[in-house]
Amino acid sequence: MSRTLRTTAAALAALGLLTACSSSGSSSDGAGGKVTITYWDNNAGPARTPLMQHLIDEFEKAHPTITVKYVGVTSSEISEKYNTAVASNSTPDIGGVTTALLASLTAQKALAPLDDLYAKSTLNGKLSENFLTISKSAAGGKGLFQLPSSGNQDVIWYRADKFKAAGIATPKTWDELFAAATTLTDRSKNQYGFTIRGGAGSGFQVLSEAYAYSGVDAMFDASGRSTVDDPKNVALIEKIAAQYKATTPEADVSNAYPQMLAQFQANQVMMVHHNLGSTKDVKTALGDKVAGMLLPAGPAGTSILANPVDGFGLFKNSKHQAEAWTFMEFLDSHDSNSYWNENVGQIPANTEAYADEWYTKSGITKQAGDALNSTSIKIVQPPVYLPQYSKITKTDAEPNFQKVLLGKMSAADFAKSIADAFTKAQETYKAKNG
Repeated sequence: MSRTLRTTAAALAALGLLTACSSSGSSSDGAGGKVTITYWDNNAGPARTPLMQHLIDEFEKAHPTITVKYVGVTSSEISEKYNTAVASNSTPDIGGVTTALLASLTAQKALAPLDDLYAKSTLNGKLSENFLTISKSAAGGKGLFQLPSSGNQDVIWYRADKFKAAGIATPKTWDELFAAATTLTDRSKNQYGFTIRGGAGSGFQVLSEAYAYSGVDAMFDASGRSTVDDPKNVALIEKIAAQYKATTPEADVSNAYPQMLAQFQANQVMMVHHNLGSTKDVKTALGDKVAGMLLPAGPAGTSILANPVDGFGLFKNSKHQAEAWTFMEFLDSHDSNSYWNENVGQIPANTEAYADEWYTKSGITKQAGDALNSTSIKIVQPPVYLPQYSKITKTDAEPNFQKVLLGKMSAADFAKSIADAFTKAQETYKAKNG
């Protein structure tokens, strides 16, 4: 809770003027038209919570009639919290919402459409068109239900100092990456050139690698068939699996991101695939010894499998939607959006921030932003709007990818299992939604 909120709430309580919260968590004291709105942070923690509380303080100074009640929720808990709030009619006014959550919330009709509000806003024309496209796609193409704030992209962090010492240039293709991994592997020193995500989160990561290599530019072909099992995608999955235990630690079969990052920081692996969300962690741990590169291209060029875009949702039950929208506009304004993304190491949604010094000198963040906003690189939209998406990419894909690494399942069968499941889910979705 911000300092302003605590002071205001205490004063109102003393006067007996603080009313009960509405079903949306909003309140109005009736004195001077002051309003309290509730904001749920979808990725609260010691690194990000102080940043949001600073923005809330700045907003309240500029808008003295609006108080923002901050509620921090961790990223692992937010989905369940939202579902419970929707079921009990106790949603906040505003919430942090990634595109990974949009399908569920829009299916429950929990969010207010933002198309008209955005069209009339001073933000119109200042937010990345590709971010808006990703957001609308995540909602099943039904309109704008999220105001994008931050973009993310897969990157490969590598030990620039080790590359330089070995005389290896930054890889531009997957074959160059695998060659570098071989050169930098020295098992006698417990040093490996690469690391594979075989545990939690492996499904999306291997698909992002596959599409970057294949250059396939859509998740479904014209007939509605999933392209996951395209031969070029399968070829890359085979190449990745061939690295297991050759240029990677054996523990990779069950490792998720925390274990991979620990190995990278401990000088055990020279390259780790993650995304911009780990910028601060790797830079803090390794400083100038680490650099980032985009996922390499394959023989047919490259595509980008869109990461979840973070942003804000306006809940339909809010009784103070005008004030809530004012807060959302503030968070996505040039200065606020730039401040936020500079500190979390991600790509601003507000394109005015692209001229800011921190961004122009940010290296991999700018490279990723340029690629994500490019008109020449195809952005492949994962079908996160499918109700079965999480089951397909996590519950089913993750253990099957472990089988691929262990030689118990072919890359072709792995890709086909995902493609068949996506195709069936897409057919069901189209039949219900047109």
